[in-house]
Amino acid sequence: MLATVLSWLGNLLGGPFAKAAVDAYRAKLTAENTSEKIAAELAARELSVLERERELATQAVLAEQGRWYTALPRPLFAGAFIIYVWKVVVWDKVFGLGTTDALSGDVAQWAMIVLTAYFGGRSLEKVARILARK
Repeated sequence: MLATVLSWLGNLLGGPFAKAAVDAYRAKLTAENTSEKIAAELAARELSVLERERELATQAVLAEQGRWYTALPRPLFAGAFIIYVWKVVVWDKVFGLGTTDALSGDVAQWAMIVLTAYFGGRSLEKVARILARK
């Protein structure tokens, strides 16, 4: 009965850690001798250590990215391309007040990478997450 409830909770909460935790606890409950109980307890402890390591890594990233100067390079790099696109679209095309040379070479490739990252990055993450589930 308890195993069924734990299994249902594991499926409800989802995620590999929840399922692994339920499996580890189920193994602990069904262990027949002390060596199996010790192995099940060690597996449960390992899972809790892994979860804590993940939390600490997330906190470290948030602490590093929380500073204004660590978040600055990406917007500054993209800013040049934003200014260029606005100049071409608004100044040259909309107002007809000038002409701007097209980007070429490496700079054109960089612009494409920046545009893809800013406008397609989240979509690519969603697709990758869907493909990873299958």
